[in-house]
Amino acid sequence: MNLMLTLLIDGLIASLLVLIAFWMPQMNTYAEKSSPYECGFDPMGSARIPFSMKFFLVAITFLLFDLEIALLLPLPWASQTNNLKSMLMMSLMLISLLAISLAYEWSHKGLEWAE
Repeated sequence: MNLMLTLLIDGLIASLLVLIAFWMPQMNTYAEKSSPYECGFDPMGSARIPFSMKFFLVAITFLLFDLEIALLLPLPWASQTNNLKSMLMMSLMLISLLAISLAYEWSHKGLEWAE
């Protein structure tokens, strides 16, 4: 019975918050709020502004290195395994892959922002 009461109260509170969030912004609209861009861009200009590929390259590089670091995170706990030799070989391969990819990015000037 307590679970049902808790779920009912939570559902009512969530529904009330959704309704308030839906109706509150519509009460007082003005030109800046109803414009499609609220972050300082000119809403009357072209929406097809060319984007620099450096933004995407930096984002992809960050994701790749972040993923490799996330794979290296469990190494302190993995060092307690019975098969220590294979664990060390796999971790060294992962660290060397990280170092080689960093050297590749650095040599191809992928980390430099200025063009």
